[in-house]
Amino acid sequence: MAVLKITKENFAEVRASEKPVLLDFYADWCGPCKMVSPLVDEIAEEHSEFTVGKVNVDTQPELAAAFGVSSIPMLAVMKGGRVTAHAVGARPKSAILDMLKG
Repeated sequence: MAVLKITKENFAEVRASEKPVLLDFYADWCGPCKMVSPLVDEIAEEHSEFTVGKVNVDTQPELAAAFGVSSIPMLAVMKGGRVTAHAVGARPKSAILDMLKG
């Protein structure tokens, strides 16, 4: 499954997902974000049981503020419309999957 580009316009649909949702808050200029991005892409391709989306904090400041993003990359997991886990900074793929499955 492809990674979704999350905007304030489509966020309600993503939040209503029956599947656990992984949100990757990033910026194009962020070095650590560039390390995490391919891992997020791999998870989206390999795990259809999750909804995976990326939120550009520069173009979606309202969503970044709503999630309290103060440092990036920030990963958030949502289940049932609620944030159940989050992590700031680069993480290995195994740690991201543990967040989703936890």
